[in-house]
Amino acid sequence: MSSEVIGREVKRRRTFAIISHPDAGKSTMTEALALHARMISEAGAVHGKGGRRSTVSDWMEMEKARGISVSSTALQFKYSASGDDDDFPHVINLVDTPGHSDFSEDTYRVLTAVDAAVMLIDAAKGLEPQTLKLFQVCRHRGIPVITVVNKWDRPGQTPLELIDEISDRIGLIPTPLYVPVGIAGDYRGLLDRRTGEYIKFTRTAGGAKIAPEDVLDAETARATEGAAWIAAAEESELLGELGQDHDQEMFLAGQTSPMIFTSAMLNFGVRQLLEALVEFAPPPRGRVAIDESTREVTDPFSAVVFKVQAGMDSSHRDRLAYMRIVSGEFERGMVVNHAQTGKPFATKYAQAVFGRDRATVDTAFPGDVVGLVNAMALAPGDTLYLDPKVQFPPIPSFAPEHFSSLRVTTADKYKQFRKAIDQLDAEGVVQVLRNDLRGDASPVLAAVGPMQFEVVTARMKAEFNVDTIIEPLGYSLARRTDEASAPELTKQRGVEVFTRSDGAILALFSDKWRLQYIEKEHSDLVLEPLVAAAD
Repeated sequence: MSSEVIGREVKRRRTFAIISHPDAGKSTMTEALALHARMISEAGAVHGKGGRRSTVSDWMEMEKARGISVSSTALQFKYSASGDDDDFPHVINLVDTPGHSDFSEDTYRVLTAVDAAVMLIDAAKGLEPQTLKLFQVCRHRGIPVITVVNKWDRPGQTPLELIDEISDRIGLIPTPLYVPVGIAGDYRGLLDRRTGEYIKFTRTAGGAKIAPEDVLDAETARATEGAAWIAAAEESELLGELGQDHDQEMFLAGQTSPMIFTSAMLNFGVRQLLEALVEFAPPPRGRVAIDESTREVTDPFSAVVFKVQAGMDSSHRDRLAYMRIVSGEFERGMVVNHAQTGKPFATKYAQAVFGRDRATVDTAFPGDVVGLVNAMALAPGDTLYLDPKVQFPPIPSFAPEHFSSLRVTTADKYKQFRKAIDQLDAEGVVQVLRNDLRGDASPVLAAVGPMQFEVVTARMKAEFNVDTIIEPLGYSLARRTDEASAPELTKQRGVEVFTRSDGAILALFSDKWRLQYIEKEHSDLVLEPLVAAAD
């Protein structure tokens, strides 16, 4: 396909992730976006209790029961924004991220595959620790951020308080595109700062349907809403005097952030978010390779695997590798090169993903997320390409802080146990560590957060019918070491040495004081820090 056609397809694509602290409404917002794109006819409820449906992006039983996301998923849909040609709509690739800090490593992988991020903030709670950490990752990777203040239908802070908090704590200047009419807890509509018009929302039963909108001029809005409209107009004027109007160059440079006030539960402000993503979020761009060259979007096909997932459908025992297309056109069935092994890889079974549901995809373009079925040879960070050769930088593993041994309860399930461990390890659910002393029957699992262990045991039972016993170990930190240092470290009290599945040699320490003692007494040993979750 010509570069001109690929370039045209790239311009219509937007690939983004939603980042937030747990319980900020991320999964509800994902559902609301899908509703406004008319991919679903009725929104579900995040909690999945009392007979109500869980959201399309949460498919694990654990997610449905707890009302949180513990695994990343991809949703692709088309959306015709205002002024678009309905025959050539934008293609939205939304990569949903885990909603709990224990799964920040999975979220980091997602952020390597997107071009923009929506930072979702609870109107009452403001910036929270997990949001701050993920924003720093976005800043480090040069990902522009759109700020969304959610739950405006509930009591919360004032718009100016939230703007000041964001400016003071992370140095990002919010530039509200709209000002809410009505205080938090009394959400009536939005003042469009660019047109001066009033977008008035009407509630629907349970927020299950798209909220009707009426557009009123300023005079009518003042007569209709009175003091609430006057207050919103004054805030908009003040923001203009402070220079907090949208500037596209500053947004793409990571200095400012368009801001929108929403209620995902009521579907208020959701269309405005979609419109902002289409108008302001950048289309896919070239990617820098290991050799520091740039693979442009119109170059021959290349892609990065950022997630491997199995167990999404109990009726299909397959494994799905999510790849973000970096350049060129993808055609189902094409044979590409796997940079890590140098071997060819056939893409016969390629699927577009909508939560747990799948559909065969025949072609795709830069920015699209495509699932490759039964991709047993692929792992997060792998590169696929057509000549000329390219290899993108690997995705680093985070420094684990929690360690447990795992063993099967009955010997007759050992074969399934080994298979399950290998699968979860390849997906990156946990890091699997082994040494000769413990053997394969009792590997050690290393995780950023303890909830990862719950996912392991739950999936072992659900997908492989294997009951396991997990026992916490008395280690709290890890360091990378080498073969020469391992024998001496093994002799030390409070230290155990393992080999990770990727070949890295890790030394586990009981506490930081034990590490400091050994570093002081054995300065010749190699003890290198791993990538921290907040880096």
